[in-house]
Amino acid sequence: MEEKMRKATLVLIATTLMASGCSWVSLTPEGETVKVAKRNEVANCQKLGTTTSNGVSRVGILSRDEKVIFEELSTLARNEAAALGGNTVVPDSEISIDGRQRFAIYQCPY
Repeated sequence: MEEKMRKATLVLIATTLMASGCSWVSLTPEGETVKVAKRNEVANCQKLGTTTSNGVSRVGILSRDEKVIFEELSTLARNEAAALGGNTVVPDSEISIDGRQRFAIYQCPY
């Protein structure tokens, strides 16, 4: 019985560790056309609005990798920007502790 508990615990730990580095968000074909830019790159663009992306910052007791979280939030923002007619998003806030980030949506003359 003790061996089964040990194996179950190892499987749970391994699953949690793998999930903490994975992204579960898919980029839509429309979102693929949207660029993630920096604020200084949108001087000649028209701001269309903002969107707030929500992700998962923790899996169980483990924090997820910040780069993975940013990629996931950016993907969500790109998908939303495409739906609103934008072709560029710019991070407009830092990633919050609960996995949220605001993005400005722009239409740029590329």
